[in-house]
Amino acid sequence: MNCRLLWLLLGLIVILLTAQCTETQDQEWKSLNDEATTLYEQGRYADAIVVAQKALAVAEKNGGPDHLNVATSLNNLAELYRAQGKHAEAEPLYKRALTILENSVGRDHPNVATSLDNLAGLYDAQGKYAEAEPLFKRALAIREKSLGPDHPDVATSLNNLGALYDVQGRYAEAEQLYKRALVIGEKSLGPDHPDVATMLNNMALLYVSQGKYAEAEPLYQRALAIGETTLGPDHPNVARGLNNLAELYRAQGKYTEAEPLYQRALAIGETTLGPDHPNVARGLNNLALLYDAQGRYADAEPLYKRALAICENRLGTDHPNTITTFENLASFYRAWGKEDEARKYEARLKEIEDKQGR
Repeated sequence: MNCRLLWLLLGLIVILLTAQCTETQDQEWKSLNDEATTLYEQGRYADAIVVAQKALAVAEKNGGPDHLNVATSLNNLAELYRAQGKHAEAEPLYKRALTILENSVGRDHPNVATSLDNLAGLYDAQGKYAEAEPLFKRALAIREKSLGPDHPDVATSLNNLGALYDVQGRYAEAEQLYKRALVIGEKSLGPDHPDVATMLNNMALLYVSQGKYAEAEPLYQRALAIGETTLGPDHPNVARGLNNLAELYRAQGKYTEAEPLYQRALAIGETTLGPDHPNVARGLNNLALLYDAQGRYADAEPLYKRALAICENRLGTDHPNTITTFENLASFYRAWGKEDEARKYEARLKEIEDKQGR
């Protein structure tokens, strides 16, 4: 899962969310959007979708089908579907939002770049890299022209395009973009800004993809230090930094160093997001994988099962994260020698695949 891109897009969606809320008639719409955002942040995606659909209906009623508020609501609803892995539902919403924005503010407006990023991110998540690349490139060109080559939003575009190249193994191209983004970020935002931490994390992930662990470690450590200083030691972004560093150590077989980082990241997630948030499921799965790799099967089992329960309840059985957790459990039980349990989860996987027509 490409979490680098998602992190960047979330902030942009919130900007769109609050951009058109100045008139009294929009207060109901704003209130619904605020509620949907809160539910989204809590990982309650199904509940958030219901509220976001109401917000879209209010926007269409108040301003007509081509109002900018409608574009914002379409983007937000599409993001909620994307978060649930419902890509087919998300795509037409993103496309309609993009058309409204192009017709309303012009093809070269920065908000159009945001909408392009959102649609490109959806294609990226589906592995449709050929469709994503021209959208990311157009978003970058719009921002460079309208905002200037050294604007922080240009750094965001560079990061998004760099992440796309990274996942395709186009490492030299990705590194060039990441380095330029980092220079812009440090110059325009300051060396200790949280967005700079994200850029450092992205570059570190690039090095990890190439097995360059020695180059990645100091970047992860600096990113983590920035997060702890600027956001506080218990912020969800700090948990993300801890998890990244732990993954680096796990990849190198440094299990003793990885375990306390995973545990702290999980504790932060449970405290700040709640025990049933999808990000907590990710933390549980990662810690279980660590125990699994060490043959600590009794420690891993309850973590895997709890992660699966959260994914099924919050994301649905068909979500990619849920499917991955099923796969992990099947492999886990087979490694543990519990063939009956392994076959049970493999059968559940086959049911899901048959339902999806795979």
